[in-house]
Amino acid sequence: MQGFWPVIDQNVFFFFNGWLGENLAFRYVVAFTNLRVFDTISFLSMLAIFGWHYRKMDKAGRRWMLCMGVVILLTAVIGKQFDLAWNVERPSPTMFFTDLGTPVLRVSELTGWPAKDWSSSSFPGDHGMCLLIFCFYMLRYFGWRTFMAGLMVVVLFSLPRVMSGAHWFTDIAVGAASVNLIVLSWMLLTPASDKIIAWLMKKMHWQMLS
Repeated sequence: MQGFWPVIDQNVFFFFNGWLGENLAFRYVVAFTNLRVFDTISFLSMLAIFGWHYRKMDKAGRRWMLCMGVVILLTAVIGKQFDLAWNVERPSPTMFFTDLGTPVLRVSELTGWPAKDWSSSSFPGDHGMCLLIFCFYMLRYFGWRTFMAGLMVVVLFSLPRVMSGAHWFTDIAVGAASVNLIVLSWMLLTPASDKIIAWLMKKMHWQMLS
């Protein structure tokens, strides 16, 4: 990472890392929000937003939404291929500074909880990438109010990884965002997503009739 980004990354990391040592409540909030169970909560939050619209639909609308859900998953799979193709081995800030001999705090050691605060390859942020994909599909098909609800989910469930040092700020702000700018421009700024949803609708209708 070149230019001004490393300075931002370092400042963000040490700001939150310092707080881990100074504020007991903050320490345990960061630990809890980096447990595996919290990932389940993020999925349920997205499902709740999706379900709020789903329950208002008629039978055809619900089939359409299920097809859209499949396309969202497909988009995430395509985005993951960029991660694999780039093959960037970038250690998380906790690992990076530890290897340099710089003392850093790890929330898992401070609390004794199995919180995620360490990664040998943190770029791009897969978690943030998937959340952003969902968020922009909500914007494309349900408008700004749903987008803002989705954006709250993105911030709430991406920030803990940055606060614990499991990800650099730029893993999400640059890495995940860059992947999404490419993939989502293909899917949402062209007829691609509409055409795939329509194709799935026809397949689902045919299956229901057979």
